[in-house]
Parts: sequence; C-alpha cells; structure tokens
Amino acid sequence: MPRLSEVIAALDALWPPSRAEQWDAVGTVCGDPDAEVSRVLFAVDPVQEIVDEAVKLEADLIVTHHPLYLRGTTTVEAGTFKGRVVHTLIKNDIALHVAHTNADTADPGVSDALAGALDLRVTGPLVPDPSDPAGRRGLGRICELDHPETLREFAARAAARLPRTAQGIRAAGDPDALIRTVAVSGGSGDSLFAEVRAAGVDAFLTSDLRHHPVSEARGTSPLALVDAAHWATEWPWCEQAAAQLDAISERHGWGLRTHVSRTVTDPWTAHAPSDVPSSPSI
Repeated sequence: MPRLSEVIAALDALWPPSRAEQWDAVGTVCGDPDAEVSRVLFAVDPVQEIVDEAVKLEADLIVTHHPLYLRGTTTVEAGTFKGRVVHTLIKNDIALHVAHTNADTADPGVSDALAGALDLRVTGPLVPDPSDPAGRRGLGRICELDHPETLREFAARAAARLPRTAQGIRAAGDPDALIRTVAVSGGSGDSLFAEVRAAGVDAFLTSDLRHHPVSEARGTSPLALVDAAHWATEWPWCEQAAAQLDAISERHGWGLRTHVSRTVTDPWTAHAPSDVPSSPSI
C-alpha cells in the first residue's frame, strides 16, 4: 500500500496547490504522512455525515472539494461543528485533503466534469489561465450542444443529469429560446457575467445566482440562465477525480480502492413548489 505522502504527491500533481486562489485553504488538513492508504472517499463537503461514512467504509483518506477551515480558528473543541469533524478524523486515523480552486481551474477541472455530466462538448475555458500556454486550464468552460434545444429542454436535461436536490433547477429566459452554446461554471458563478456575455453564448449554467445580478443580466442581454444547487454542480467532479486517482493507482500498482460519496450534503432539504401567476397578487 502507498503511504499518505505518496498519494498526496499524486493529488498535488493533479491539482497543484500553487494554482489555488490566495484566499483559499487547500491541501492536507490532517493525517500522518507515513500512514498507509488503501481506501479513499471523494466528496464535496467535509461535514460530519461524510466523515461518518468514511468510518463505516474504513477509509484512510477523504478528498473533498470544499475546505474544512477556510478562515482561521482558535479551537477544534469537539462540541463545535468543525471540531467534531477533526476529532472523528483523528480518532479513526483518517486523513483529509482538500482540492478547491486549484481543482476548479485544472485540466480537467470541476467545470469539465459538470459539462460531461450534461453531455456537453467543451470548446475551451471561460476565463483562460494566462499561465497555461495550451489554453486549456481556467475557470468555467464554454460548451456546445450536439443539437440545439429549447431552454425548457435544456433545463430538463440539467434536472435529469445532475444529482437530485431539493432546489432542483431554476431557469430565467424565454422557455422556447433555442440553446446552441452554453457556458458552465461549477459552484457560485454570478461573478462571471461579464465573461459570459463576452463569450456570446446562449445560456449560462451555474449555481447560487442572486436576484439583482440575474435581473441585470436579463435586462442587458438575451442570455438564458440556468441555476442548479451548488452541491449538484460540483458533485460530478468527485467521480472525475476518483477516476483520475484510479488511473494513477493502476499505473503505480498501488491497488487503491476509491469510493464516491452519494450522500447529499446540499444544506437545503425541502422545496414547496407554488403556482406562478401571470402577475403577483399583492
């Protein structure tokens, strides 16, 4: 079995920590570098449900997309939400490694996995990484559909292909407008409207879209918007990342067993649909 330090070196080669944003907190959170690793669990969120799942699996390492500690802390007391996670990890000899914005901009990265889940053909990054001479790394992806479909059909495609969440899929725009090109960005994407408009695509699929940015975007262009749950847009990366580690394990003869958590850690747990009247009753 490989040591944790060897597995981490392989993960850092896939998603170099140096390519993370300065504000980010990526890398190994806890774990003994000399400990052997035989089973790895991939997940979006380093929350207690995922750690408990790793304990049941007898996993030695959890790889998550979201950081456990994005900001500094003064305690890991077990009565706190994150402290309990740390205590459970250490008591069960489970390491935790994070690949966040360094995985967002990788080739392949989080948005490649999102595009793949929807069977979209990637033509390039939405925001290219200027340090990449090949022009393949960067934030978000610009994609094409094999055949045009209406916004209504495209939203249904997203609902069918992405993991089910309480939120489901929201869309803004003419339901009958034809969609041929799409920009996608896993995670929160309403800071990318300028780049999306410059790309000239028909639709933008992302998550966490807010009222005012959406209103402004809809008022200045015919761009259609498709909003999915944050967790759902990033979960496909877990399968992609596990497959990448599987390939490395096979090449080195490590015999690692990888698992992808299907526990829904999206914080929203219920949705009550309402009829949409032609004009609101006040």
